Amino acid sequence: MAQERKKKAGVLPPDGGWGWMIVAGCFVVTVCTRAVTRCISIFFVEFQMHFARDYSGTAWIHSLVDCMTMLCAPLGSLIGNHLSCRVAVILGGFLASIGLVLSSFATSLEYLYLTLGVLTGLGFALCYTPAIAMVGVYFCERKSLAYGIAMSGSGIGTFILAPVVQMLIEHYSWRGALLILGGLVSNLCVCGALLRPITLKEEEACPLPVDSECGYSAKPLVAVGPANEKHLVANRQQRNSKQRCLQSMQEYHFLLMPDFLVLAGSFLFLASGCSLPFVYLVPYALDVGVSHHHAAFLMSILGVIDIVGNITFGWLTDRRWLKKYRSICYMVSVGMEGLCCFFIPLLHTFALLVPFSVLYGYFDGAYVALIPVVTSDVVGTTYLSSALGVVYFLHAIPYLVSPPIGGWLVDTTGTYTATFFLSGFALISSALLLCTVTVIRHCQRIQRNRQSKKTTLEQCEAQQADFYTTKNKDLLIVNTATS
Repeated sequence: MAQERKKKAGVLPPDGGWGWMIVAGCFVVTVCTRAVTRCISIFFVEFQMHFARDYSGTAWIHSLVDCMTMLCAPLGSLIGNHLSCRVAVILGGFLASIGLVLSSFATSLEYLYLTLGVLTGLGFALCYTPAIAMVGVYFCERKSLAYGIAMSGSGIGTFILAPVVQMLIEHYSWRGALLILGGLVSNLCVCGALLRPITLKEEEACPLPVDSECGYSAKPLVAVGPANEKHLVANRQQRNSKQRCLQSMQEYHFLLMPDFLVLAGSFLFLASGCSLPFVYLVPYALDVGVSHHHAAFLMSILGVIDIVGNITFGWLTDRRWLKKYRSICYMVSVGMEGLCCFFIPLLHTFALLVPFSVLYGYFDGAYVALIPVVTSDVVGTTYLSSALGVVYFLHAIPYLVSPPIGGWLVDTTGTYTATFFLSGFALISSALLLCTVTVIRHCQRIQRNRQSKKTTLEQCEAQQADFYTTKNKDLLIVNTATS
């Protein structure tokens, strides 16, 4: 029993050591997945001119990459849970690299939909979720800081890759640029090799499985004859199948949590708005007369400030006085990002677009670093990998639909105003949903506390009344006896 309790308690994450190598691996994964995805918007005009297609048709490329990355996130979690995160990331790196290399030979947009959109997006999906989940396994006390550093790869990668990709397009055309990006993304296989799983000491101390959680109890071994051997094997197989079924059910038990359902609804609004500025910032800048280099530099500014948001919010929300307000910090960052989108149609020069890139990049980095932390606070570390798979899966459909809708709005109205307003409305709605539920929960908590105090006061008054009534009766009996 003592060993069973010890195994159930588990060990705390090391909060350092090889964990920093896990952070470094996750950092490079975010560079090769999210930063490369953002830089696809630099190819937007090249694809549009080469294939002579409209905005909405060209936007499907970016949508499919984002959609497949998020839609197949549960598949990445499944492979990571049942095989290992190392296998998932190495396989994903191979598929993503092949997809980018094949895209360099594209002859139509439909070809790019399949290679760059589906194949590369699937590879990114297999890498992204397992790498992020591994950081949560290795860190507890410094989890926000670790995630801030790991997720800052998205910003640093965008800052470096945006001008580099523009330069590659000018020197080698978009085909050569995609070929070189395919070689860069192949480094995901190296990152996968770094994701070493934690070996728990308790497992070594208690090698025999403890089955009490699945409804079975460990029994002492009994010698059996050949006649009972088949029966014993059949019972063992039946028990193992029941255990696997129960474990699969427990793996997604968090889906019944009300807090997670509210968080999921907020993520749907978030995903509907957050990708539009990354897709249409460069085309908008070119439309208002900004040069190609300056338009690519706006993405670089957004990326480098993204790093500041990642790390500062990660460090701040690890402080004791802010730890219990992580969800509020998340709401503020998403709301401010939405507010920025309402002002971009008023910005018509490079000098005015720079402050937008700074503010939007900062708050984007802040909320990206807090998504795994807030999810972990709701579901716990045990379900984090599966929960992140579901969270990023929820991003899939909005990522697929919102850029083409934004392109259709541009084609219909002839301006980018409606597209950026749609983005701002979705982001603010995401923050308001969480804010409303938080306020309702707070009011309910205050009401319960008042009710509890009122009940306690009434009980004290009743006890006090009983005490005096009993005392008066005793005095009455004493007076009767003396008289």
